Amino acid sequence: MLEEKKIDYEKAVLVGIINREQNQEKLNEYLDELEFLTYTAGGRVVKRFTQRMDVPNPKTFIGTGKMEEVQTFVEENEIGAVIFDDELTPAQQKNIERTLRCKIIDRTGLILDIFAQRAQTSYARTQVELAQYEYLLPRLVGLWTHLERQRGGIGMRGPGETEIETDRRIVRDRIALLKKKLAKIDRQMETQRGNRGALVRVALVGYTNVGKSTLMNTISKSKVFAENKLFATLDTTVRKVVIGNLPFLLSDTVGFIRKLPTQLVESFKSTLDEVREADLLLHVVDISHPNFEEHIASVNQILSEIDRADKPSIMVFNKIDAYKPQDFDDTDLMIERSSKHFSLNEWQQTWMSKMGDDVLFISALSKENLEDFRKRVYDKVRGIHVTRFPYNHFLYPEEYVE
Repeated sequence: MLEEKKIDYEKAVLVGIINREQNQEKLNEYLDELEFLTYTAGGRVVKRFTQRMDVPNPKTFIGTGKMEEVQTFVEENEIGAVIFDDELTPAQQKNIERTLRCKIIDRTGLILDIFAQRAQTSYARTQVELAQYEYLLPRLVGLWTHLERQRGGIGMRGPGETEIETDRRIVRDRIALLKKKLAKIDRQMETQRGNRGALVRVALVGYTNVGKSTLMNTISKSKVFAENKLFATLDTTVRKVVIGNLPFLLSDTVGFIRKLPTQLVESFKSTLDEVREADLLLHVVDISHPNFEEHIASVNQILSEIDRADKPSIMVFNKIDAYKPQDFDDTDLMIERSSKHFSLNEWQQTWMSKMGDDVLFISALSKENLEDFRKRVYDKVRGIHVTRFPYNHFLYPEEYVE
């Protein structure tokens, strides 16, 4: 019998602040997500440090006293990484590294690290590398890594040019090269999208880890990688799907997240082109997550940034099998009943009821209500297809037939 392989997780601590933009409850939500990100990247969170302050310390992000507390814990517990919930400035990162003498990572750097681990294809690796270099460039002051070796040091350094200036130039050259490479691939992908014919295009969008890939596997009968970790899917997967006798193209896209690094939005703009060119969006939501309404808002914000917020869409509330409302004791006068205590039926009577037929409640894993899902998608896709090709209406019946 083979022994189960043990994963050696690196010990890490999290640091966040409470301010006017985020109270204690909001910070806890962000730190929960940051802990899941850390786990996805191969780390194990052993402690969280929080501090209440109006604005971050421009030198060390947190105050001197809190920094000493973190330093003591890091030294006594052999902590490998200190992870900050917000993006640090290059100066802050340099000062904190000098004090704590361990790896200092912010949320942006952590997400970039996960993307680097998850990138499988040449295209995804190029996108991630570009984002990493753009993140690295302003931080070269405190992180000199002898990048000139990648191009050979002899004859490459100009007169009077310092090592850090050489590194900056090499990084800028690499960024320019990667952008050219991505532009070339973008043209190829645009041609591929154009060659797909006149089939209706449907795109799965949503927060990361809401079950998009599982839903893709279920309805397309394909095997797209799915895992209970953040950003399991980076590369867009496109499959031809037939519901009833109606064919269409279904694409699974990269998941969104709050505080998504701007470098990644820019680098993955081609991946988002699948969303831009889709005729119908299936906005998948993990209703079992306590903050799913915020996830919806984050996705809608990114859709607005790419001018696709008004695209026809169906809100697909997934993981109903895992949904559990919080228990409510009406004899406890200290606790007021809120949406956290709602049953699924009660949720359906809230703002969701105003969306009419554009809301579905399913479980892609246990296959609950998937027949309703297929019928609803069939109706939407058929409507788009018949509008585009009126003479084809007799090919597809108005009622979905299994």
